[in-house]
This record gives sequence, C-alpha cells and structure tokens, in this order.
Amino acid sequence: MLIPKYWAEGRARKRTQERQVTIRRFGWSNVSHDEAQAMADSRAREALAIVFSGTELNRSEPKVPYNGADGVPIREEIVAEEGSSVITRNSYGARCLNTPDVFFADVDLEDHDPGWMKWLGVLIIAAGCVVTWQVTGDSRIGISVLIALLILVPWTLGKVSKAVMTFRGGPRKVAMDRIRAFAASHPDWNLHVYETPAGFRLLALHDLFDPSSESVAIAFKQLGTDRQYAWMCLRQQCFRARLSPKPWRIGITTRLRPRPGVWPVAPQHLPARRKWIENYEKRSDSFAACRFIEQLGSRSIHPDAATVRDLHDAACNSHSAMPLA
Repeated sequence: MLIPKYWAEGRARKRTQERQVTIRRFGWSNVSHDEAQAMADSRAREALAIVFSGTELNRSEPKVPYNGADGVPIREEIVAEEGSSVITRNSYGARCLNTPDVFFADVDLEDHDPGWMKWLGVLIIAAGCVVTWQVTGDSRIGISVLIALLILVPWTLGKVSKAVMTFRGGPRKVAMDRIRAFAASHPDWNLHVYETPAGFRLLALHDLFDPSSESVAIAFKQLGTDRQYAWMCLRQQCFRARLSPKPWRIGITTRLRPRPGVWPVAPQHLPARRKWIENYEKRSDSFAACRFIEQLGSRSIHPDAATVRDLHDAACNSHSAMPLA
C-alpha cells in the first residue's frame, strides 16, 4: 500500500518525420515534491521510449483519487497515520481507513436479478423471435413480437425475482445467511459484522491478509463482496473502510471543491475546502458510518488487527445508537 504525500506530473516529447508524441506521467513521493517530480519525469521518458519501440500506451494517466489507473497509488489527502494504517479524505469528503493487511469486506444487499435470470430473458426473447419467424415468415409480425417480448419479459422476470427474494426472507436475510454460512465453513475465522446503510461490513480479526492473495479472492467471492470493492483492494493493494458519513446522507448538499476532489489542490482553493470540511465534520459527529451487530467464528485475535478494530470502531461510532449514514 502506498499513499504519497507529494505529487507531480512530468512530460516527455519526441518528434520524428512521421509523428510527434507527448507523454505525461505522474510521480509521487513521501519525501519531497522534487523527488516526486524526478519520478514523474523518469516515468514519462520511460513510457515515451516504449511507445517509440512499437508498443502503444496511453498518452496520459487519469487524475483521480482512488482506483483510477493501474500502477498509480491512492491520490487522497492524508488525514492521519496510525501504525501501518492511513486515514485519508476521499473525493466527496468522507474519511477512509486504508490498511495493508487487515481484512475488510463490503457486502451490499442484492437489489438486482441474478445472472441466470438475465440469460433466461435473452433465451426467451431469442426463442420467441425464431418461432415467430418460422411460423409467420412476416418480418413485421416478427418485429412486433420482438418489441412485445422486450417489454414483457424483463417486467415478468423482475416480478419473479422479487417474489423469490421475498420468499427467501428479503435481501438483508439473504446476505446475512451467506455471511453465516461462510463463518460456519471457516471456524478459524473471527468475523465482526457491522450494519451499513447499504448492507454489511465484515472485519476479520484472527489474522493478517495479503489483498492480492488467492485466499482473499476466494473469501470475497464466497461472501458476495461488492465486486468494485474487491477490484479496488487488488488494484491498490489495501483494504479500505469508510469511517465517516456520506455528505448527502447528513443533509450536506454542496460538494467538496474543487471537483473531483483530487489531492493536492491549488493553494487558492484551500480556504473553501477547509470551510466545507469543518462544516462536514461538525455534522458527522451525530452519525455512525456503520453499527456493530455480532461476532462470528473463533475468538482468536491478531494484535495488529485488534488495533485497527479499535481505531475503526471509535471513528465510525459503531457501538453507538446514532443513525447510520
């Protein structure tokens, strides 16, 4: 995991009789801006050489805070550092815990049709079109049937999906059943389960983990972890948990400026940014980012994981009765 304090952008250009190519690359450092600039210039030159060797590359890298580009670290303001964990402020202003080896997983509630139902819909529509064409041989009738199927099949399958989910006890019970099944099949794991506005958050306390390991990928899949979150963990080589509320859930309608909230920002924008953050932090004190609901599995605790748990629980107000946001 790497969350640099200093950032810079370098540029390398080469012109030949056939073409001119300009490459831009970011550099970063925890030491100084000069070191970040030297890295940026070096990465730009290396990329330019690769392009002229015959391999196509992107001319520039996206300037985004988190999970924006392969090989580029998290680009967010560092709020605090606690051991190997780093607390940053994300693009919309919330504080986030980043840890290189303490397992967190987000499990969102299912609010969509399962994959097999989508394929069933495609099959029904295709079969309906084929049968209509063979029976009538009239393209106008075939088009009419296709339009009708495109409307009726998704609507019907949506109703069936909701009925099935209701029969199973609803999205929250389905997700929790999956979590408990995982805990039962992994009795050595010590899982703390938290409720979030969108589902559940899991924290493993019995051991430390490598975000890129096969065991983590398997656990994510079995738990039904949000795919975007799983991809972010692999890409940025860390686990992550939001510690403070989402602004729009606590009545803040203005956005953190300048957009898209990428760090660092120009000095002239800092006063407005600090004012927004001060207002946000005051309101955040009355809300919880998640709520602890139960412990599953073993009671084994790795001391480093326990330290992260204490930091997480205090920052999230997870043992309070405050409203979730």
